[in-house]
Amino acid sequence: MEPLLLQISSGILLIVKNYTGDRLNFGLAAEQARNHGVAVDMVIVAEDCAFDRPSKAGRRGLCGTVFIHKLAGALAEEGCSLDQIVSKVTEVLKGIGTLGVSLSPCSVPGCLPSFELPPGDMELGLGIHGEPGIRRSKVSSADEVVRTMIEHMTNPNSQSHLPLQSGDTVVLCVNNLGALSCLEMSVVTRATISCLEARGVVVARTMTGSFMTSLEMAGVSLTLMKADQEVLTLFDARTSAPAWPNLSSVSVSGRSCVTEAPVMSSKPQDDTQNEGPLSPVMRKALEKICSTLLEKQEELNSLDRTAGDGDCGNTHAQAARAIQEWLQGHVVPGCPGRLLSILAGLLEEKMGGSSGALYSLFLTAAAGHMTEGRSNTAAWATAMHAGTQAMRRCKSRELDELMKLKTAPPAEHMAVLQAAVQRAASGVESTRDLTARAGRASYIAADRVTLPDPGAVAVAAIFTAVMETLQTGS
Repeated sequence: MEPLLLQISSGILLIVKNYTGDRLNFGLAAEQARNHGVAVDMVIVAEDCAFDRPSKAGRRGLCGTVFIHKLAGALAEEGCSLDQIVSKVTEVLKGIGTLGVSLSPCSVPGCLPSFELPPGDMELGLGIHGEPGIRRSKVSSADEVVRTMIEHMTNPNSQSHLPLQSGDTVVLCVNNLGALSCLEMSVVTRATISCLEARGVVVARTMTGSFMTSLEMAGVSLTLMKADQEVLTLFDARTSAPAWPNLSSVSVSGRSCVTEAPVMSSKPQDDTQNEGPLSPVMRKALEKICSTLLEKQEELNSLDRTAGDGDCGNTHAQAARAIQEWLQGHVVPGCPGRLLSILAGLLEEKMGGSSGALYSLFLTAAAGHMTEGRSNTAAWATAMHAGTQAMRRCKSRELDELMKLKTAPPAEHMAVLQAAVQRAASGVESTRDLTARAGRASYIAADRVTLPDPGAVAVAAIFTAVMETLQTGS
C-alpha cells in the first residue's frame, strides 16, 4: 500500500508508513509542495510491535495505517483543519499496535521467495515487504499463536509494546497477508476476540479481511487500536470507499457466539461394567487397531486427497485417540456386545464425518448379536454380517469368508480369519476400478480416481490388526 495523499480544504495531509524510502520521497514531495505555496503536513505511521529494541530507523508502519486513513478521512469530512487532523491522528497513533505472523514467505514476481521457511515452521514479526520476522517457531494452534502475538505486543519490557490494560476498549483488525482462506481468518478472529476478552479488554469493533497484504504470503497480522467514544464515532462514519467493510456499530464484546446445549450422548453408561475372560484380548485388539490407524494417518489422507477432502486419515486418527483415551479410564466389559455398543456411541460422538456414522451404525447392529452367553466365533460372524447389512451394502467377500466360522471346527478358525484378511486386501485393490455413486468422489471423473478407497484401506488394516492380535495371543 502506497502512502495516502489526503486533500483537505485547508491543505494536504500525507500519511506515510515509516520506511526510509517512503519518508525520503514523500518528504521531498512535501517540500516541493510547500515551495509552491501549498499547505502540507505529513504523519508518519510507525506502530510495529515486533522489535523489543527498534533500530535508529524506528518502528515500521503496518496495517495500523488503515485506521489512520479512516480517522483522518472522517475528520476531513467533518471540516476539521489540517492542524486539527494531524493533532488527533498523532494522538491516536500512540494507542495502535500491529504484529504479523506467517507460514510462508512471499515472492516478488520474477524473483525467488524472500526467505526460506521450512514446512511446519512459522515466522513472527514480519513486515509487509517480504522481509523475515524476529523469531521462528513450530506451528501451533490458532489460540496459542494468537496468545503469543498478544503477549508479545503488550510486553512492557519491549520498547515497541502497546500499553494495554484490563478495561481498555479496542478496535481490532485481523488482516490477511495474502493467502489465508476465509475459514482460517475467521478462526484467528474468534481466537483473538477470546484472548482479548480473557484479559479484560473490550473489543468494540472487529474488521477481518485483506487490508494490507504482502503478495501471496500465507499469514495474518493483528492490529489493535485503543478507542474512546470519539474515536469510535470517527471509525463508524459512513464512507463511499468501496473496499471499506460494512461493519456493525455494536460492540463485539458482550455478545455470546456460543450457545450451551444440554449434553446429549448416545454413549451408554459403562462405568459399572465388569471384566470377563475376553476382556484382555479385546483390549489388546483395540490397542493394536488404534496404533495401526495412527500409523496410517498420512497414508489415508494422501489416498483421500484424490477423491475426497483429504481427511480420512485424520478422521480415523481422531477415532483412535478417542478409543485410547477411553481405554485409559475404563475396564473392557466381558460382554462383547456391551463393548460394541460403547464403541458405537464413542465413535458417533468423537469420530465425526460419514465414517463416524457408518462405523457407529455397523457396531450398533453388530452389538445386538453378541450377548454374555453368546460370544463364540459363530456369533462374531453373524454380528459382522448384521453390521454390514445395516449399512445397506451387499455382503462383501471378506464377510462371506467370515461366515465360514459358523461351521468350521475350532482348529480352522485362524485359517478362516486369515483368508478373510486376504479377501479384504483383495477388496481394497478392487476399489481402484469402482465408480463412486455417493460422497465427494461421485463428483470426480472416474478416470481420475485410480487409487484404492481410503476407507477400504482402513477397514483392511483393522482386520489385519485383529488377526495379528489373535495370532499373538494364541
